[in-house]
Amino acid sequence: MSSSPIDRFVGACAVICASLCVVALVGCDDSKRAASVATVERPAPASGDPEKITKGAYLAKVGNCAGCHTVPGGPAMAGGRRLDTPYGAVFTSNLTPDDATGLGRWSADDFHRAMHEGLSPDGRRLVPAFPYTSYTHVSREDNDALFAYLRSLPPVKLARRAHELRFPFGTPVAMAVWQWFNFTPAAELQRSPAEGITRGAYLVTGLGHCGECHAPRNRWSAPGSRLEGGAMPGDGWFAPSLHPGPGASDEPAQTVALLRDGINARGVASGPMAKVVLDSTQHWLPADLQWAASYLSNLPPAPAPSQAPEADPTLRATGARLYTDRCADCHGADGQGVRGVYPPLAGNPTVVQPSVLTLIRVLDHGGFAAATAGNPKPYGMPPAMLSNEEMAAVLTYVRQSWSQRAPAVSTLDVLRSR
Repeated sequence: MSSSPIDRFVGACAVICASLCVVALVGCDDSKRAASVATVERPAPASGDPEKITKGAYLAKVGNCAGCHTVPGGPAMAGGRRLDTPYGAVFTSNLTPDDATGLGRWSADDFHRAMHEGLSPDGRRLVPAFPYTSYTHVSREDNDALFAYLRSLPPVKLARRAHELRFPFGTPVAMAVWQWFNFTPAAELQRSPAEGITRGAYLVTGLGHCGECHAPRNRWSAPGSRLEGGAMPGDGWFAPSLHPGPGASDEPAQTVALLRDGINARGVASGPMAKVVLDSTQHWLPADLQWAASYLSNLPPAPAPSQAPEADPTLRATGARLYTDRCADCHGADGQGVRGVYPPLAGNPTVVQPSVLTLIRVLDHGGFAAATAGNPKPYGMPPAMLSNEEMAAVLTYVRQSWSQRAPAVSTLDVLRSR
């Protein structure tokens, strides 16, 4: 059944608004700034509660606020970061307590309303590049602590540039339509859970906002509730499922290692996730990492990888030759890699996941892990410089070797993904 023009307009508005939630976690071009940055020569607002500020500073790490609101090399939380999307660009806001361009005139109630309801102090609906769809689950207590921390920062005068979104994307009508169909503020929490799997769920679904990347999107491009993985719009990466793999008894330990160190026995965090590890998860308290991992390990198991028929022998032979020439020195002829140095390709969930977007991005741009306390000098992989045909062959070989039987990769698959 064909849709009406109104349905198509509403759907288009919704798609862009939700798509912007994802790109808020990825890299961007900061070459064009709207105004010069100047730190205001006056003391930061006093909170009078050092304990609350310390808690808020930790919560800012959990939420990875600096990942979007700090330009590399610039003042902390001053915004101005450009986030490119297929529909135009958005620019992040100034979270410092500057009266003219930041949060200086905001109240704690204003901040909680933005986090919980996606509304600015004047009632405007916020573009969901700010992932209030997740932050709505954060307790008032934690929002107040986070606000106290932001109020303690040195004020920086930096006005945000207006978003550069094509009409009608970003208009008040589009925001209203998207929120109407896709967003209901969560029930108010007075206090955050202190421990247990409930604490893990709170961190993952709230400030951690894992679902903004790892949940598939509905017809309105709004994130769902299941963390089953999905393509990241405007980015070209595929966020994998966070549900436990079949028969993975050591799942919590491996999850903790990946979030803390950026590497575990099965693989390495690369691309956008490496940045999340660098700026956020490596700084989480050990108990919070454990509770988050326990929560994820108790999700329904992911389905077993599909067992596809073996690819054309000629394609596999080409892939085997390329793997021996380009990959085996680090990842091993048996695909086992070198523990703690080069990630394995055998038994690596990313290798056999349905989408090959991430594999193609790593081969095209290289693979670089985050530097962490547990992995202070990570090894990187340079770009592979392969043609479409060569990439299809080597990926097919890797996905169908060492007892793995994921579907083959065609030249057309690579071309479309690139």
